Amino acid sequence: MLFQLFFKLLFFIPLVNIFYLFFFNFYGRLVTLFSTLLSFFLISVLIIFFNYSSFNSQFKLDFFHSSFFNVDYSLSLDGLSVLFVFLTNLLIFLCTLLNWSASYKLKEFLICLLFVQFFLLNVFCVGDLILFYVFFEAILMPLFIMIGVWGSRERKVWAAYQFFLYTLFGSVFMLLAILFVYLHAGFTDFYTLSYISFSLNRQFILWFLFFFGFAIKVPMFPVHIWLPEAHVEAPTAGSVLLAGVLLKLGTYGVLRFLIPLFPVASFYFTPLVFLFSLLGVVYASLATLTQVDLKKIVAYSSVAHMSFVVLGLFGFNIQAISGSIFLMLSHGLVSGGLFFLVGFIYERYKTRLLPYYGGLAALMPLYSFFFLSFSLSNMALPGTSSFIGEFLIMLGLISFNSVAAVLGSFGMVFSAAYSLWLYNRLLTGPIKSLFIKFYSDLTLKEFLIMFILLFFVIFTGFYPSLFLDIMSPYTYTFFEHILL
Repeated sequence: MLFQLFFKLLFFIPLVNIFYLFFFNFYGRLVTLFSTLLSFFLISVLIIFFNYSSFNSQFKLDFFHSSFFNVDYSLSLDGLSVLFVFLTNLLIFLCTLLNWSASYKLKEFLICLLFVQFFLLNVFCVGDLILFYVFFEAILMPLFIMIGVWGSRERKVWAAYQFFLYTLFGSVFMLLAILFVYLHAGFTDFYTLSYISFSLNRQFILWFLFFFGFAIKVPMFPVHIWLPEAHVEAPTAGSVLLAGVLLKLGTYGVLRFLIPLFPVASFYFTPLVFLFSLLGVVYASLATLTQVDLKKIVAYSSVAHMSFVVLGLFGFNIQAISGSIFLMLSHGLVSGGLFFLVGFIYERYKTRLLPYYGGLAALMPLYSFFFLSFSLSNMALPGTSSFIGEFLIMLGLISFNSVAAVLGSFGMVFSAAYSLWLYNRLLTGPIKSLFIKFYSDLTLKEFLIMFILLFFVIFTGFYPSLFLDIMSPYTYTFFEHILL
């Protein structure tokens, strides 16, 4: 019962904090920092006491049942959702800590941040397709406001509209698929739908509708155009949440709904998915090497890594699936860390254009250490979390489709190329005159943020069984279902 209470508090804490910020103006940042830290503590306790041997959902909460629509608002954790809830609460806490000293419309910014947290927790824990869609789309609103109001440049409003309309357009197709499923089965509870069979033609149609909506969210090539623009204009916290958690909604939807509900269509269209994923890996990697904006470099790197995740999701074996889940979590930590680092120097020097930088290693040794560490993790150096994910994906792909594995391995080579290229241009070489008089290394707050992220990157790289043991009941149940 105690852990059931902890799980319930995860959803009530953000709402109580939002209510407090709406009606009270004193100690708002302190209350928000404490509440996000408390949320992170609660999910950490739930992970420690999570029953790794159970194949069922745990800590289930039933809020209400709509007899008219036959919709159940119930929340629970399993071996998949608990990991993303952990990642969400970690990044929300770090984003709150980052904006501790912010002054421009801080209360409104924290409210948007808490709404993002609440909607994300619901997306990862809800078991009904209609409610999943509601929260899936609701996340767009606070992020749209964050980009449009707290963006860094003059194109922020355009980027906010592009982000909102692009992702909303894809989700319309998913809504049509959900309505079709509702008319076919009479309900939209996922756990019950997993026992409903669809005809082959219906599977093909529904698969395309769902896949298009999820592909834009990932984003996959060629529907990735919205992401670099949104990253460039978003504030640092917005970029961290976009790359760290929001992109995972697409791959989470594929893993949670698309493949289990339509296994035959998923297997049939695997060559098509492999084609676009490999094109995404190669194209995004080459595009990364041509960019001069630091945020665009990390953004295109995210497109390449998420395309590699999709390759593993359609590998149809436990190693590839486990590697994809692990890489999703690792990418949330690594890309979040890189966006934090880009934001730190932007706040100091007010530019993200790479040609203006150089020689920072001599002036900012702590910053250089963390940048090098996250760059090495981004290129999947052994001993980091990314290596575990990419190694498992390659191991699974070789046994399923050796051609896809060989072609996908070029993404690892490209990743090393643009990571080392970026580090060399930014931190080595002659010191640019811009930084001779105006420079400072990481503050205590910035050091704490980077240390926490790096700790989890290294810890999971050397001790991956922590996450692999948690997800193993889900992956085994997943394969038992799709192979029946």
